Amino acid sequence: MGGIRRTLGVWGLAATALTLVACAPPAVGPQEDRITLASGLDAPWSVVPVGDGALISQRDDGRVREMTASGDLRTAGTVPGVVAGGEAGLHGLALRETDGIRWLYAYHGTSDDNRVVRMPVTGEPGALRLDTGDIEEVVTGIPRSTNHNGGRIAFGPDGMLYIATGDAGRREQARDRDYLGGKILRVTPEGEPAARNPFGTAVYSVGHRNVQGLAWDDDGTLWASEFGQDTWDELNRIVPGGDYGWPDHEGIANAPGVVDPVAVWKPQDASPSGIAVIGDTVLIAGLRGERLWRYDSSDPDAEPRSFLEGEFGRLRDVVAGPDGTAWVLTNNTDGRGSPRAGDDRLLQVRLPEE
Repeated sequence: MGGIRRTLGVWGLAATALTLVACAPPAVGPQEDRITLASGLDAPWSVVPVGDGALISQRDDGRVREMTASGDLRTAGTVPGVVAGGEAGLHGLALRETDGIRWLYAYHGTSDDNRVVRMPVTGEPGALRLDTGDIEEVVTGIPRSTNHNGGRIAFGPDGMLYIATGDAGRREQARDRDYLGGKILRVTPEGEPAARNPFGTAVYSVGHRNVQGLAWDDDGTLWASEFGQDTWDELNRIVPGGDYGWPDHEGIANAPGVVDPVAVWKPQDASPSGIAVIGDTVLIAGLRGERLWRYDSSDPDAEPRSFLEGEFGRLRDVVAGPDGTAWVLTNNTDGRGSPRAGDDRLLQVRLPEE
């Protein structure tokens, strides 16, 4: 449907939020707690577990790679119409089965916009295939630019599709309810505005700069990570109709009508992308910070910690893995990192004991 279709820590700025600063990383477990599941990925952006394997998007070439249970990589297909450039290209993936059809949803850039499409996925794990002949538009007309393209998508516990968009460089419109950039959108699986949305449109929250992480905890709370400009990156609790302040505010505002973040940190220590929730822990993948942050959502007084600092370079996405582990996607081949032998990788990481 066209056109409808955001180590150790110290308290900072306000008692309702945490400022995260870079300190010596805490002790972690042995190296076998970090396992390379797959290697040789090219500018990967999003990982979606499927059975004992996963589907992984590659931003620049539009391919969806399947990691099999044995750790081999194969191409499940290429999303049609992907136009890459700058930070745009093939971004977030999400899976949902409806009426016996397993749909892969994909957020990607075209020459004119960012959009969400869906296509059936056929075959069994190890031999998955995108049926691109039956591709459908879900949401179109999301602003596109060289940067600030957002791109994370996820289905919430309510069965609705949530879409994180960037302001596409038009910062003055991020709080404009009629502009799809700088928002979190909430739509049905077919792309219509979801029932009980706060403004009667696809828009769910406003005032974002560049959200690239979405995840829910067991209580149904939606968490989002957001790139700041020069001062503060953010971790936000998302509420329906919430105004998160950009571009008038970055970090803690204490301003009427603005929802403040629960944690903030300097961009050089984070530049957050994908997030995941495991138990009460929100995990935040850091690109420029080259580390994985942990925030205890059950205890706001607890000091957030980071680990993997500098071990694997830039981290783009994180999802829950088996047996309490996390799957972490590196991102050193996107033109901003320093690729190492075997990059990029999908890692399985066991979280350090407290």
